[in-house]
Amino acid sequence: MNQSGEFDFSVLRDLRRRDGFTIADLSQRTGISPAVISKLERNQSAAELNTLFRFAKAFGITAAELIALAESRTAHVTKETARKVGDFRFRQIEFANSRCLYAEAKSGAIRNDPRAHSADDYETCWVLAGKVKITLPNESYLLEAGDSVQFDTLFEHTYEVIEDCRIVIQHIRKNKRF
Repeated sequence: MNQSGEFDFSVLRDLRRRDGFTIADLSQRTGISPAVISKLERNQSAAELNTLFRFAKAFGITAAELIALAESRTAHVTKETARKVGDFRFRQIEFANSRCLYAEAKSGAIRNDPRAHSADDYETCWVLAGKVKITLPNESYLLEAGDSVQFDTLFEHTYEVIEDCRIVIQHIRKNKRF
């Protein structure tokens, strides 16, 4: 960690290596001296916001994403929860930016509850086994094993199980830029 202990800028080394850059390459791309890059990668100094912005641009990410990587260098672990809603049995895991559900349901089961999630998500449904009809306001899809669909949860949608199914549903939070 750097002197304040709040950020771990060794992530710069990881990003640099991921992109196949040497310190000299990164210096040329950012205009930041190799000595400063080396000190930051070894957490011997702290970076100014303008410096972080230049690094982020070189790596194709935002300065906020770079700061988040430097701030949280550990994996996040969670336990699954289970619940039954109507004719659907769910197992789920949840993190700050996503929720993943494994669901099983018998033929004839229907699920339509707009209160089940926020309108700030994208939803992906992947059918592992069986058949599921997903109906959106102006379209519907009959998905079989191996098929998937993604849509904005802002739109009302209905899951209708045509054949006993096993599905994975992923909710991914939308980026909030404003």
